[in-house]
Amino acid sequence: MPLYKLADFDPNYRETFGGDDIRDLDLYTQGGVKVGSVADVLVDADGRFRYLVIDTQYNSSSKRILLPIGLSRIDYNQQRVYVDGLSKEQLQSLPEYRDNMTVDYDYEEQVRGAYRPMSSDVAYNRDTYNYQQDASLYNLNEQDHQTFKLYEERLIANKNRIKTGEVAIGKHIETETARVSVPIERERVVIERVNSTEVGTAVNPSELHFQEGEITRIEIYEETPEIHKEAFVREEIRVRKVVDRDTVEAQETIRREELDINTQGDLPIQTDVTPSDRV
Repeated sequence: MPLYKLADFDPNYRETFGGDDIRDLDLYTQGGVKVGSVADVLVDADGRFRYLVIDTQYNSSSKRILLPIGLSRIDYNQQRVYVDGLSKEQLQSLPEYRDNMTVDYDYEEQVRGAYRPMSSDVAYNRDTYNYQQDASLYNLNEQDHQTFKLYEERLIANKNRIKTGEVAIGKHIETETARVSVPIERERVVIERVNSTEVGTAVNPSELHFQEGEITRIEIYEETPEIHKEAFVREEIRVRKVVDRDTVEAQETIRREELDINTQGDLPIQTDVTPSDRV
């Protein structure tokens, strides 16, 4: 169970106690020997006192410790807190308390171990432990100790969440015929017969070469279009919800009783009395 400093739990704790402040009260033994002063109080989540934070003064040495509330008696009239026994051995065995530390189960067990009777053979378990197992350390005498609870009133307005509609977003595919123009080239062979300027001219027999078969070869090429499809992101859709806030006013028909006056005879009755005229 988490523990809280008194001022953190209730910043107005002085008003809760009618102006009394337990902090800074001196701590005395039953024999009237001053052994320290109250620096703070640790309370649980229900506002119950669990520990007094004590600045001890023993044999010219000082040490801040936790004192279970059940071992103390608060006297606001004398502005003192009395402790039911606090030996030097207990003080030496108690772990030191620091304001910035977290008081967990292990730390509390070290504190409780210093105050428990040596003959105690009770087995304690962190999962099942409750303060009632150390009733003598935490029980409060109603005349000597004070426990407080804080209450507050709140206006509660309930709301019901109902489904008013639904938006479904999906995708479908539309097809169309796309056209693209690609310029291509084709090669062709043009064979022309032309009139030679040497027609009719005798050829030297040594230069004459008659032959049959292929004389020359010309390769013909043409370009063919290469068309393929690629997918591109055309648009991005982001879907989200937004909350619109509004104030709803309720309207109901209410009833109010009015006075009906039935008279018989000629009676002097004044019926135009307004609320401001009434005493």
